[in-house]
Amino acid sequence: MNENPKPSPTYNPWDYKPWWCQPWSILLTGVSLMGGSWLLFHRIWLSATVAVPVLTWMGFFLLIWPGLMRSAMQSEVEGDR
Repeated sequence: MNENPKPSPTYNPWDYKPWWCQPWSILLTGVSLMGGSWLLFHRIWLSATVAVPVLTWMGFFLLIWPGLMRSAMQSEVEGDR
């Protein structure tokens, strides 16, 4: 008889974050900061100075952090077996 192992539940790190730390709020904040700096000053160098750290922050929290959390949770689940 062939026993199928139970599929592990998928872990969504966004389920554990407050509303102000969700993907839509991170995108909205980042776009607002970059757009606001352009609308206020109309200086490309100033907007680029704002954009570099904001894009770094957005990239980390939207692209890298969720994958790190998923792999950490997966390794924790596999360690419990």
